[in-house]
Amino acid sequence: MAGGTTSATASALDVEATAAELERYRRRADGLIGAGVVTLVLAVGASSPVTDTWASDVASWLFVLGILCLGFGTGSRFNARRMRRALGAGVWSAHPAAAVARTGHATSLVLRAPDGSEAWPLTVIATRQRYELVRPGPDGVLWWCGDPRVGGVITPPGGGPLIWAKPLRGDRVRRRLVAQAESEGLMRRAAPRQPQEPLPAPAAVDDLYDPYDRIHAAPYDGPYDNPDADDSPADGSDDSPVHGPGPVTADGVPLGPRPVRLDLPTYAVLATHAQRQARPQDKALRPEADVRKVPWWRVRGLRRAAGVPPVVVAFTFCAAVGAVALTGPTGSDALKLGAVGVLVLGALVYSCYRLLTVGLPAARVLARAAVSYPPHLRRYVLLYHPEGGAPVLVLFPALGGLHARPDAVLALVPPGPRKEPRRGLPALPVGTVRLHGWQDSTPDGRRPFVVPWIGGRPLWPAGPLWGDDGRPEFATLLERLAPPLET
Repeated sequence: MAGGTTSATASALDVEATAAELERYRRRADGLIGAGVVTLVLAVGASSPVTDTWASDVASWLFVLGILCLGFGTGSRFNARRMRRALGAGVWSAHPAAAVARTGHATSLVLRAPDGSEAWPLTVIATRQRYELVRPGPDGVLWWCGDPRVGGVITPPGGGPLIWAKPLRGDRVRRRLVAQAESEGLMRRAAPRQPQEPLPAPAAVDDLYDPYDRIHAAPYDGPYDNPDADDSPADGSDDSPVHGPGPVTADGVPLGPRPVRLDLPTYAVLATHAQRQARPQDKALRPEADVRKVPWWRVRGLRRAAGVPPVVVAFTFCAAVGAVALTGPTGSDALKLGAVGVLVLGALVYSCYRLLTVGLPAARVLARAAVSYPPHLRRYVLLYHPEGGAPVLVLFPALGGLHARPDAVLALVPPGPRKEPRRGLPALPVGTVRLHGWQDSTPDGRRPFVVPWIGGRPLWPAGPLWGDDGRPEFATLLERLAPPLET
């Protein structure tokens, strides 16, 4: 295998996370094939009894849907087979990677060979959504297993979605993309540390980013507990923050001193990664309402956290379908409109259910945390998760030095719009942050909900604060956020 490294594993399939992800990919392909076959059978059944009626229209749509499912499923099954062959024949190797753009194609990237002697321009065989899960950032590293002359598998460091990539055709295009990657500093980057052993199972993205359906909330009386208190944020005061870690146990006892974990990267190492990953700031976001002065539903970020936009969109579609229904469609048009109406009504019911059961409790917890005093001061390093590029704050003691080790991580909701998710993030990749909250936590009491304030405004978290609990998964997450380099 080109680009391989000496490893204690016989093949990349010996990595548990890799084998599990390949099996999930194969099961999805089989599910698409099964759905396609069932849909085609239904299409034949709908078209056989009668013709030139509404049943013929339904059968046509079912036939098209069945062909699409069968085609995508068959292609994915073939892709799974060739990924299994590549993964079974080689081992993972880590490569500096750069995402490059070319007209009409958003799925191209360039990997640097392990010895730094050449660059491999590749095109990714995946949907745009799956490609976004592995798109390398400015300081990006990807794992590769395969032959750059034929094709191979890429995945984020430590494991994640498996995607097939093949060499780009056309010498002119290849040279242009390599030159573009070189101009972005790909060939000058430090070499990443090569994977030598199977890694612990990486932190699940769902566990890090979607915990609001499991909240242990303290009694909630309003935007803040006592608006008449002297230190209330409504008075505009900014009490001196404390430096302790805050109550993170079920009985509210602060964490005591912990032994220094030498397996964690230092502040200096992560700050260097953060500065390489930083990008020039885009146009600033329109300021949102001050959560200290208005109810939560007037704050743009909290409305998003609660799931209000999906409800509004679904309601708008329902209103549009209802308006069309008032025109009195007949025959097949009425049937099609009824089918669309059932779908949008189902979407409205589901989004309302999520709003009531998950969104409202989450928004109330965040609003409560954002105005809780006193805050706890920390230093932060802003990094980006390799799966999807979501921002993550890595937190350090406020009074530590360059050799301090991280004591917590906090995933953030990208504040910007879908096409520019980084808009609204802190201008500096390192700095100090005030953490407000600590009253509410997950049911086990180990992970509190906090809201970070940087530059005088809040950044809304995507989940609870994950303090260093001594488990290897914490070190694995940090290694994925900032892949270690060869020394």
